[in-house]
Amino acid sequence: MTPPVFSHGSLRLYLLALLDERPRHGYELIQALSERFGGTYSPSAGTIYPRLAKLEEEGLVTKQADGRKTVYAITDAGRAELEARRPELDAIEDEVTDSVRRLADGVRAEVNDAMRTLRAELASAAREAKRAARSATGSGSTTNLHAESNRSVHEADLVINEFRQQLRTDLRTHAHRARVSPDTVANLRTQLARVRADLLAELTRGA
Repeated sequence: MTPPVFSHGSLRLYLLALLDERPRHGYELIQALSERFGGTYSPSAGTIYPRLAKLEEEGLVTKQADGRKTVYAITDAGRAELEARRPELDAIEDEVTDSVRRLADGVRAEVNDAMRTLRAELASAAREAKRAARSATGSGSTTNLHAESNRSVHEADLVINEFRQQLRTDLRTHAHRARVSPDTVANLRTQLARVRADLLAELTRGA
């Protein structure tokens, strides 16, 4: 997914919106932006502080020392500009929501693909078990092994479907809070690959 990019003047407007929620120091603003964009956009200090200095120069924000940190707060003039440009801010918020939704859709697609692959591997393993049993045992014993293997594959498929539904619910919940990031997708892919490898190793040992 392509990280969202602020158009000219939009970042300063978004900074005003964040400060309208409550006073923050620079690092908190960087964190807030990263969270709002689901980790797909994380500005550097070299991006944020010059804009804060410009906003202060224009009288739209003030700053105050708080120990070793500098806390920024919006002024009445800053709130007036924010209200005057409210339609622009709403458009930015829509872009954030769309970006996070696309990311969540990508994660769900990864989950679906991984689950389909895992089910295919289970079915293949069951067929292999049937062939092995057919070669090594009599027809009556083979029938029992086939039935047991088929029941196990069915139960495994139910477990996979339950896991997918639960994970999709979790993703929708956290995507709404803009907490689903590309790192989430990468971690999910790694974990599912590990589960699949462990399962295949177990099936191979049992063959």
